[in-house]
Amino acid sequence: QVQLVESGGGLVQAGDSLRLSCVASGRTFSRYGMGWFRQAPGKEREFVAAITLSGGSTNYADSVKGRFTISRDNAKKMVYLQMNSLKPEDTAVYYCATGRTGYSLRSYEFEFWGQGTQVTVSS
Repeated sequence: QVQLVESGGGLVQAGDSLRLSCVASGRTFSRYGMGWFRQAPGKEREFVAAITLSGGSTNYADSVKGRFTISRDNAKKMVYLQMNSLKPEDTAVYYCATGRTGYSLRSYEFEFWGQGTQVTVSS
């Protein structure tokens, strides 16, 4: 059974940075793409970023390009989301997710999600 546990969320001010972490268990981590999604109150969950199994390719939502960076450490079974220049509209619960394959980069290619970590950005 796949388990994903996110951490690193919090309350910050606009312009600040945060790094989210996610530790995975239950499957061979290095064989699967990983991603981050978010859900704001009253909105549907949306794709944020994804990374392939070796970290060689990434994909980002237009709203976070140039501000967020996804990375992974296969030895530690961890995936990270470095978030810089945060804006109030980034406020959401952030979820990490595992891809269906090692090259999952698109929003519909993910199948398991963690419980999420809250990120709140004040203006």
